[in-house]
Amino acid sequence: MKRKLQDYKDIIDMPRHISEGHPHMSIHDRAAQFAPFAALTGHSEAINETARIVASKIVLGEDAVQEISEKLNYIQIYGQSHIHVSITYFVQDQKKKHGGQYVTKQSIVKKLDDVNQTVLLIDGTEIEYDNILEIKTE
Repeated sequence: MKRKLQDYKDIIDMPRHISEGHPHMSIHDRAAQFAPFAALTGHSEAINETARIVASKIVLGEDAVQEISEKLNYIQIYGQSHIHVSITYFVQDQKKKHGGQYVTKQSIVKKLDDVNQTVLLIDGTEIEYDNILEIKTE
């Protein structure tokens, strides 16, 4: 049964009840009752990992492989430690996903290691020949 607003006139001016059995709760403790609760610990990290996009490694055609080989030969012949390059290469994902991402790095070539098939840049970055997508020389 609904009460009408005018029916509260009899209690509106009454003093607030103070419990004798329970102590008064502080504002801080009262606010803590309404704090967010993380019932699923790690759930947001799992969602972020699922949403993270990785790329597949591109398989290069013969022409692209030949062009990269020619650029590496150019670097080998014309002073590998003085050539500024911009290399776009594939980096395998270090987490759980299959794939990775393409990174472009601008640096100076320190050494070409034909035995290990890697380019060593002056900043210590080592890039495998098979992961190179593009090389631009300056």
